[in-house]
Amino acid sequence: MKVARFYAPGDIRIEDAPEPTAGQGEVKIRVRNCSTCGTDAKIYKFGHHHIRPPRVMGHEIAGEVVESRVGGWREGDRVQVIAAIPCGRCEECRRGRLTVCPDQESMGYHYDGGFAEYMVVPAKVLAVHGLNRVPEGVGFAEASVAEPLACVLNGQELAGVAEGDDVVVMGSGPIGCLHVRLARARGARRVFLIDVNAERLAMAADLVRPDEAIRGDENDVVDEVRKLTGGRGADVVITAAASGAAQEQALQMAARQGRISFFGGLPKDAPIIRLDSNLVHYRELTVVGANGSSPQHNGRALRLIADGAVPVADLITHRLPLDRVLDGIGIVTRGEAIKVTVEP
Repeated sequence: MKVARFYAPGDIRIEDAPEPTAGQGEVKIRVRNCSTCGTDAKIYKFGHHHIRPPRVMGHEIAGEVVESRVGGWREGDRVQVIAAIPCGRCEECRRGRLTVCPDQESMGYHYDGGFAEYMVVPAKVLAVHGLNRVPEGVGFAEASVAEPLACVLNGQELAGVAEGDDVVVMGSGPIGCLHVRLARARGARRVFLIDVNAERLAMAADLVRPDEAIRGDENDVVDEVRKLTGGRGADVVITAAASGAAQEQALQMAARQGRISFFGGLPKDAPIIRLDSNLVHYRELTVVGANGSSPQHNGRALRLIADGAVPVADLITHRLPLDRVLDGIGIVTRGEAIKVTVEP
């Protein structure tokens, strides 16, 4: 079978590999779609401390069961696989805080991922109920987007996005688009989308139709948000971009008792921002992080897709075969797509 293996920064190879076999407690699937994201682009460029090469990449996975060595699953079942695997045993997991499990592992990092024709779902995934049935009417490509939507769901729950909120999403990539749609599904009154990449903002706005698309390359975005909200600012600001400047602006454009989600992590060589503590103090702001998703978030994301509450099919702008995975990563890196999916 064909796989895409990471060997070193700048070195991903399309190779032949033996077809894997499921062990006890495992499930083997035929990968139908494995979508790409900015994390794949970062791994390609910089590597990752959790990856011991060679490693098959890909963590936004959907496919069908071809072999099962565990009860409850049979050949032909359509499934989606979680990316982040909590241990299920530590103190955080026992308290229900699976997204911050200190022993968390990941598909495509610790285990071979979905840029392959076939892959094995580890027993650890099954142990935490991380293999989800794809609902009827949901295609494999859509199901592969459940993983990033699950992360978005976690972020909006932590930020408390609620009915009647004015929400700002900073960053118009696939995550930003999902934030816009989920905020609408959660009852937001208005949703504003911001990006410094004018072409990507236009492409995203044409799909997700925010109440206002604000070009950060030619506007003072803080001033624009204040104007749009009658001077009060936004109830929730989500930084769906790896930008320290965006995080600093988010604090300035938040309304009193506003919530700010630092959804996008910053580069490890530039993780420090300037934070006006008095803004947080006097406006009673809440600043929250967001770290991936739990198995339960993945299941709920699939239901949101199936119910039509958060459409995702139109966000998939590129479909590529496995031997063009590097092209897909390049498209993501250049911001030329909303969502790229690989079909092995």
